[in-house]
Amino acid sequence: MCHGESTGPLRIFRTLHREKGGRLVAGDTKTYAGTRKIVLPPSTAELLRERKKKSFSPWIFHDPLRPEAPVNPSSAYNQLKKLLDITGLPSIRFHDLRHTFSTHALASGVDAKTLSGILGHTKASFTLDTYTHTTGDMQKRAADIVGGFLTDYLGEEMKPWQNAENAATAE
Repeated sequence: MCHGESTGPLRIFRTLHREKGGRLVAGDTKTYAGTRKIVLPPSTAELLRERKKKSFSPWIFHDPLRPEAPVNPSSAYNQLKKLLDITGLPSIRFHDLRHTFSTHALASGVDAKTLSGILGHTKASFTLDTYTHTTGDMQKRAADIVGGFLTDYLGEEMKPWQNAENAATAE
């Protein structure tokens, strides 16, 4: 990931991949949707602006010995593992953080189209298929929304029907 402007959204326009010989190379994103702008929370944008001011590198996360180069993903992963071990947290991968973010974003009401753009997916359906795990709370909330919609649409006549059905399912 490389810096965008010092203000505004974070621009994602290239990715790192490892060549057969093991060398890291910056290249194009996998899909056109991978090249994107992400609007960050103000606190995160401020942290990145401060990091950029103090950095000698065009990379947000650079190799400590060679600032012109990005940090090796293996080194970043090893550092994550070390921090998780020190703090007694469960062992996870960076991709697990992406999965957790996506699931919480969807459960909190971020629409699939917006989330797919943030994640760099070409289709919202892929985002939903990959990251949606319905919970009992999500199903109850959906039932409440549909129930409210039906009552609004059909009027109060719907209430006796709902009460009769609830009584029947309680038996």
